[in-house]
Amino acid sequence: MRDTHPRRIVILGAAGRDFHNFNVAYRDNPDTQVVAFTAAQIPGIAERRYPAALAGARYPDGIAIEDEASLEAICQRERIDEVVFAYSDLPHEQVMHLASRALASGADFTLLGPDSTMLRARVPVIAISATRTGAGKSQTSRWLTRRLRARGLRVVAVRHPMPYGDLERQRVQRFGALADLDTAACTVEEREEYEPHLASGTVVYAGVDYAAILDQAQREADVIVWDGGNNDFPFLRPDLHIVLTDALRPGDANRFHPGEATLRMADIVVIAKTNAASPAQVAEAEREARRLNPRAQVVRASSAVTLDATESLRGHRVLVVDDGPTLTHGGMAYGAGYVAAVAAGAQIVEALPYADPLIREALQRYPHVRTVLPALGYDAEQLAALERSIAAVPVDTVISGTPIDLAALVRVPQRIVRARYDFADGDDPTLGSLVDTAVARLVSSAT
Repeated sequence: MRDTHPRRIVILGAAGRDFHNFNVAYRDNPDTQVVAFTAAQIPGIAERRYPAALAGARYPDGIAIEDEASLEAICQRERIDEVVFAYSDLPHEQVMHLASRALASGADFTLLGPDSTMLRARVPVIAISATRTGAGKSQTSRWLTRRLRARGLRVVAVRHPMPYGDLERQRVQRFGALADLDTAACTVEEREEYEPHLASGTVVYAGVDYAAILDQAQREADVIVWDGGNNDFPFLRPDLHIVLTDALRPGDANRFHPGEATLRMADIVVIAKTNAASPAQVAEAEREARRLNPRAQVVRASSAVTLDATESLRGHRVLVVDDGPTLTHGGMAYGAGYVAAVAAGAQIVEALPYADPLIREALQRYPHVRTVLPALGYDAEQLAALERSIAAVPVDTVISGTPIDLAALVRVPQRIVRARYDFADGDDPTLGSLVDTAVARLVSSAT
């Protein structure tokens, strides 16, 4: 047993949960010293520093962010006592491989849970989470904010973090209009989450320091909707926790971290995309939900996909561009754009042969992504590579299944047709009826 004091810690992360865990559990804890963060999943995060202005007085030089591949070297060089895992949507087996690397280096391996990391708001919080990336959280969050506003409530969405730029400037971000996205130089991935909320009239908060974010957001809200990321559990303690599980991926709910934990803590489980799945898949997803969380109410819902094209695309050659995270660490081979193209009878041209080398490099970790092109744009260079990739495909029409207005970000010779997708409630009991009952109770208790 090591007797080093304070305990020397490295946090494994992906520019989100890792920073939050540090802020709430370690920043002001004199018994610990966070030596480094590591980076995974998101390109361009490693070799930066968590700035001193965010790290606090105990870290006047900030904290290094290094590549996760160097974990063993960091543990040896820095005499690490504890490795803290802090990112999402990994197979359970992969989490334990990381644990084995930490243990073999002599360190403890830690997962921080909800009681250690959730912040409590002064107003009711309804959280939307999922068992996998791409299950339909965003469309459900948008549906929920519209429903709450229809009741005359002031609603603010607080989004799981995506701080991929200047971390100090991104400490607290408030987006009230589409122009704010340009001012903040948001990435494509950030726009995919924020833009649809803004288009429907909902203010969005995000950033790095969620205690400061919550303090500001709850001043202008009767209800906060936590719009989750990947399959993580919320940073805010929910008064009602809604968790989606994907009917198109039955069996995944208990194979990925922390999706299984998220499902087990849900108040309501939504079997999503039932319109696109087979009856057998829907039944399996429902059995799994009831087995893992017998106390939760289980409801069904659909994802209605519509295409903006006014004329028939039957037989037309098209390129499909779909939501990036859904295809990459979400593990899906296609998204809403592909579904819309198939329904329209279009001939889908395989994207990979025309992809820019930078996009090809990014997709090496995701061999299942071949037919459609993920909307990657974590920085200006990658966005330019996406633009070149689209322009190179010999088609006249691009079907975009990403939630953003892709045509406003890339200049390509083809016309871009949007595929839109929205939450559609299922049969009784409906999510809407359960939410209405819960909101009446929560608002009454808060007043």
